[in-house]
Order: sequence, then C-alpha cells, then structure tokens
Amino acid sequence: MLLGAALAGLAGGMLWAALGRHPYQVPVLRWAWLVLVAFIPQFLAFVLPATRASFPTVWIPVALVGSQALLLIFVLMNLRQPGFWLLGLGLVLNLLVILLNGGMMPISPETVQHLYPDAPFGAWQVGQRLGVGKDIVISIADTRLWFLSDRFILPGWVPYKVAFSLGDVLISIGAFWLLLSFGGSSSHKENIA
Repeated sequence: MLLGAALAGLAGGMLWAALGRHPYQVPVLRWAWLVLVAFIPQFLAFVLPATRASFPTVWIPVALVGSQALLLIFVLMNLRQPGFWLLGLGLVLNLLVILLNGGMMPISPETVQHLYPDAPFGAWQVGQRLGVGKDIVISIADTRLWFLSDRFILPGWVPYKVAFSLGDVLISIGAFWLLLSFGGSSSHKENIA
C-alpha cells in the first residue's frame, strides 16, 4: 500500500510540475540517513530470504520497535514538510499497538483466515509469529488496542493479499501528500519551509 501511494504521489507531483512548467523539486530532508538505518533491521528480519528465516524471534521486537523509533525521529526532524504530520501520526499509532502487544504487530485469527483460507492446518497458530513477517496472531479479545492492529484487508478482486493497519493508511496518505507536494511551484515551497 505504501509503495502504491508513493508511486501515485510521485506521478501526480511530476505531472503537477510538468503542467506548471517547473521542475519537480525534492527539498533537503533533515536526517534522511535515518531512513536507511531504520530500514536495515526490517530488511534483515522480514525481507532478505537468507536472513529472515533464521532471524531469532526474540529479536523481532527489537528490530521492529527500533526501526519504528528511528523513523519517528526522522519524521520529527522534518515535521514542517507536507504530509509529515500524517506520517508521524501513523508511525505513532503503529508503534503504540506494537509496544502494547509485545513488540510485534497483532493480527487476528479471523484476518489471517481471510488472507490464507487454504492454509493447511497448523500453518499458523494463535500466539505465534505469522510466517516470517512482523505480525503475531492474537485474538481480538486479547489484543490491546485491536482497532490499531493489522485488521484491514484489500478487496477480494485485488490479487495481492495483505493486512494493514490504520497507521499504515495514515503513513501512505502522508507519503502520497509529501511526494505530490514536490511538484508544486517554487513559491509554494517557500510558504511551507
């Protein structure tokens, strides 16, 4: 979802710049290196096949919470940029539900069943990490702030199966807004700096 929002914001911003006959200008973001540093633990724990399967479960909360905290610092350093307050609010909501549920993003058994209706018995269990991802399967009754968990799913006609949170929605809207705003005129940028 974030990737789609970012691509749409980038395309919209470039179109806006082309229609206004001015360059698409990315401002200098403060502490941008933190984004890369924050990405590394999540890449190792959840993306890179060589490390994600062997990444110790006990370290998942450290990687996820640490990564989210670094991203939040980056957002705070750039709060005056368009969309960053939404990015920050989304990160805070995600971090809050993650912290209150043992350091991983909770997902309900019902949501997992919608995502993987053909999964063999025992493929996932309540109280356990879902595959090699950031989610932990917890019943709604046992989830603190369940409404902030990965509880939304895409419509059935979308071939990509994913669950996402309210925080993810806000982060995506913030990223879209930010990338779209880079296509505004130079005078517009001076007003937001």
